[in-house]
Amino acid sequence: MNITLHAEVKGNYREIMAAFDRELFEALKPPRGKMDIVEFTGSKKGDNVHLRFGRPINSDWISEIIEDNQTDTQAWFIDVGTTLPWPLASWTHRHSVQKVTEHRSIIIDDMTFTGRNWLLTILLYPVILIGFYPRKKIYQQYFNQRF
Repeated sequence: MNITLHAEVKGNYREIMAAFDRELFEALKPPRGKMDIVEFTGSKKGDNVHLRFGRPINSDWISEIIEDNQTDTQAWFIDVGTTLPWPLASWTHRHSVQKVTEHRSIIIDDMTFTGRNWLLTILLYPVILIGFYPRKKIYQQYFNQRF
């Protein structure tokens, strides 16, 4: 299953991508529920992100950055879940920032996932969409204040 979200923000795409750090990750944390950032080593190939969720999930989520790159028009990195909370079976998240102008960019969250079976995959779709949709506004507020 796939979910793709777009958010247009102020800032050069290279500067936006360089700001994908722990501070931004803290700003993206969901307001409800408990989520701790156990480890965040960065957004470059070989880096790791380790999250620990409290109620109601009580689970760890560990992702490894498997790719990062940039061109004259976009920058991106891809994380793959290596340890996922039940009921997720697989997770790949491509974070990309595309150039619109020298001072405007579009952040794209492109997430592909599966549940432990086809029914869980379908049921996860609205949960993940609701969980990630607020990022659009958070990105806009975060970067529009910054640049």
